[in-house]
Amino acid sequence: MSTDALETHAAGTPGFYDGLPVFDRFSRLTDPSLYIALPSDWVLGLADIVRSTDAIAAGRYKEVNTAAAAVIAAVANALHGHDFPFVFGGDGANFALPPEKIDLARKALTTVAAWVRDDFDLHLRIALVPVSEIRAAGYDVRVARFAASPDVSYAMFVGGGMAYAEREMKAGHFALQPGEQGAHPDLTGLSCRFDEIPAIHGVILSLIVVPTEDVRPADFSRLIGNILSLAEDRKGAQRPIPAGGPTLSTPFKGFAMEAKALSGTRKPSLATTLTLGIRRLISFAIFRLGIRIGGFDPNRYTRQLVENTDFRKFDDGLRMTLDCTPALADRMEAMLRDAQAQGIARYGLHRQDSALMTCFVPSATRSDHIHFVDGAMGGYAMAAQALKGS
Repeated sequence: MSTDALETHAAGTPGFYDGLPVFDRFSRLTDPSLYIALPSDWVLGLADIVRSTDAIAAGRYKEVNTAAAAVIAAVANALHGHDFPFVFGGDGANFALPPEKIDLARKALTTVAAWVRDDFDLHLRIALVPVSEIRAAGYDVRVARFAASPDVSYAMFVGGGMAYAEREMKAGHFALQPGEQGAHPDLTGLSCRFDEIPAIHGVILSLIVVPTEDVRPADFSRLIGNILSLAEDRKGAQRPIPAGGPTLSTPFKGFAMEAKALSGTRKPSLATTLTLGIRRLISFAIFRLGIRIGGFDPNRYTRQLVENTDFRKFDDGLRMTLDCTPALADRMEAMLRDAQAQGIARYGLHRQDSALMTCFVPSATRSDHIHFVDGAMGGYAMAAQALKGS
C-alpha cells in the first residue's frame, strides 16, 4: 500500500493509534512494514530543556528528567488514560495527537513549561508542528507500536519528520510561549521514589545512533541489528533495571519534587505535605513487608515495573540505556566509530555508573504504569551532546 493510501486509510479510521498492529520483538524496529503514516491533519508536540547539559553539570539531572516526563504525564492525564504516541528523550519529550486534541496539546505544553519555569527555574522550549508542514518540507512521520510487555506499548517513529520538527523548534519556529505565572498541569501519578540504580556489570551506557542522510536503509538496519545483538549478550549486558526492581531505601526519596508536582507551587501546603508523607510511609511499608492490600500486590507490581520500563526506543534513531561491562561498551563504541567512518551513522554515547527512574503511575492497581529510565549522570542529554560534536 502506498504512503498516500495508508494515510487516507488511517485518517478515516477511528482510534488510529489504538488500531495500529503491535510488535513485540524489538529487533524488528527497522522493518519498514511495521510503520504507518500519521494522518496529515495530526500535530506533533515537542519539548526540551534549554541548556540541559549545564543543568546536568550542576547536578540537576533528576529535575531535567522530571520536567521531560511531566510533558507525557500532563497529556496522558488530560486524555483520561487514552493511549497516544509519545517518546521520552531524557531532557525532552515528543508526542503526536489528532486535530481535535490540538487545544489539549497546547494547554499541556504551556502549563508544563510554566510549571518548570516557576518551580525548577528551567526553560522548557515547546512547539506544536503540523504533520502537513513536515511533509511539505519533504519529510515523513510514520509510527509503530512496540509492546514492551503485555500491558504497555511505546511508539516508534521513522521518516525523518520528528528530527526535522526538533530542528525547527530549536530554530525558533512553531514556538509556543509558557503559560502565565502559577499555571499548573495535572501531574497526578508522576513520581520519582526509587534510589539510583547502580550498574551490575560496571557501566550504564546511554546511546544514541542516527542514520546519515545518504545511507542505504539496509546498511543502517544491519548496523542496528549488530548493536542489538551485542546488547542481548547475557554475559555482558542486561536492561538497566535488575529483575527484583530498583531499591527503595527511604520513604522520602524525591519527596520535594513529587510534592511540587502535586501542589503546583515551590512551597506545597502543609496539608499536601502531610497527605503525601502518609501515603509515602504506607507505600514504603507495603513494599518493604510485601503486604498485599486489596487489589494491590507489591510483588506483581515490581514484576510489571521491570517489564514495562522504557529503556530503548526508536525516534528517527536508536536510543538505549544499557547495563553492560566496560569491554562490551568498548566493542559497541568501536563498531559505531567504524560505522561513522563509513558514512553509515552518527552516534553519541555517555558512560556512568548508575541509572535513574522516573515513574508515571496514575493508578497502582492497574498494570499499565510506565517507567522512564535514563543514565544518572546525564544519560541521553550527554549522549546527544556527544552526537552534536561527532
